[in-house]
Amino acid sequence: MHIVHACILGIVEGVSEFLPISSTGHLILAARILKVAQSDFVKSFEIIIQLGAILSVIVLYYKSLLWDWKIIKRLCLAFIPAGIIGLLFYKLIKKFLLGNSVVVFWSLLLGGVFRIICERLHREKQDAADDLASISYAQAILIGLFQAIAIIPGVSRSAATIIGGLLLGLKRKTIVEFSFLLAVPIMLAASALDLFKTAALFSHTQFITLGAGFITSFVVAILAIKFLLAFIQKHNFIVFGVYRIAVALLFLPR
Repeated sequence: MHIVHACILGIVEGVSEFLPISSTGHLILAARILKVAQSDFVKSFEIIIQLGAILSVIVLYYKSLLWDWKIIKRLCLAFIPAGIIGLLFYKLIKKFLLGNSVVVFWSLLLGGVFRIICERLHREKQDAADDLASISYAQAILIGLFQAIAIIPGVSRSAATIIGGLLLGLKRKTIVEFSFLLAVPIMLAASALDLFKTAALFSHTQFITLGAGFITSFVVAILAIKFLLAFIQKHNFIVFGVYRIAVALLFLPR
C-alpha cells in the first residue's frame, strides 16, 4: 500500500466513521477501487486507522470522557457486550468477515432498507431522554448490544447504536453524541488487540503508512462530527439509508 492510498483511506475513514454508513464497509470497498490487496497488513490498517477518528472524539469531548463519571459509567456498561463478543470472535471476524465484499454488500443493502423503515415508523416522544447522564444503565447495556451487531462489516457501528437509541426512547442528538463517545472504548480495545497481535510483523515503512492514514482520518473526522451534529438539527437519517442502498448496488458482487 502506498502512502497516497493510506491518505485516501484515511479520508474515507474520517468521513464514514461517525456517519451511519459503515466505515469498515467503505474502507473495504475503497481498497477494492484502489486495487489494494486484502493482505493481513491491510486488514490491520482498516482496524487501527480508526484510532485517528477516535482521537477526534477525545479532543472534542475530553471533558465528558475524563471528568463526567455519570457518562463514564454508562459508556463502560455499553462497552461490555461488544467488547466480549469482539474478543471471542476476533479470529473469525478478521479471517472471514473483514475484506469480504459479499458481506459488505448485504450489510449495506439491508441496513439501508432497515434505516429507512425505522425513520418512517419512528416518532420522537416529548419525554425522550435529552441528556447523556439521563440514559439509564439498562438502556446503556441495550445500546451496547446493538453496537455488537456492527462486528459484521457494513452494518455500521454508529447506525446500530443510533437505531438502538432511538428505539429505546432517546433524542437524536443524545444518541448521536453517545455513539460518538461509545466509539472510543470499543475502537481503542479493537485497535489495541490488533496491534498486540500484529505490530511485531509490521515493517518501518508500514508504520509510516499507518501514521499517514491516522493523521488524515483524525483531521477529516473532526469535520465529519461537526457536520453530523448540524445535520441532525433539521434532518432525519433517511438520506443515509438511500445512500447505503445506492452504494450497495454500485458494488453488487459479480
